[in-house]
Amino acid sequence: MHFDLLQILPAIGYLGIFAIVFAESGLLIGFFLPGDSLLFTAGFLASQDIFDIRILALLCFIAAVTGDSVGYAFGHKIGRKLFQRKNSLLFHRDNLLKAEKFYEKYGKKTIVLARFMPMIRTFAPIVAGVGNMDYKSFLTYNIVGGFFWGIGITASGYYLGSLIPDVDKYLLPIILIIIVASVAPTAIHILKDPAHRKQLLALLLKPFKKS
Repeated sequence: MHFDLLQILPAIGYLGIFAIVFAESGLLIGFFLPGDSLLFTAGFLASQDIFDIRILALLCFIAAVTGDSVGYAFGHKIGRKLFQRKNSLLFHRDNLLKAEKFYEKYGKKTIVLARFMPMIRTFAPIVAGVGNMDYKSFLTYNIVGGFFWGIGITASGYYLGSLIPDVDKYLLPIILIIIVASVAPTAIHILKDPAHRKQLLALLLKPFKKS
């Protein structure tokens, strides 16, 4: 899908872009959507006069902030109820308490940084709601993160498209770099933890083990 964005985005227009950014920011079904590359490509298309950068950036910002807020509301109203039922492996009350402690200590930083991590940005606001993070604090950092992500990446695509001649020839490598840069922090975090490395190695070696 990343490689077809130049054709897809003009076809779906502002409303389609808004819907994708909104879904990826806070709806569980949106975790697979191409957020970073979509924003950059949309910004590039704005530099080619296909979109108005002011309307585009504003819509992406609003979609990002409202999407996260919906994700928070879902986690707070529905997610917490799952943990109030009889304990199970997935919805154990201890996990709820851990989430509350985590967002009490790291919530502000997490809401901003998660914006730039694929999949994590979809689940972070939901977990913040489950963890009962103070909503005023959540909204403040949601707006900050939404600004730097929704407007920042879109503007980057616009200005590169405006400043570099024939930048469309380099668009695919640029998008690939953005994807790698987005995934790298999560991968580094996983690989730094010995337990995570062991689990990952076991998963990779599983197909080669005899049944």
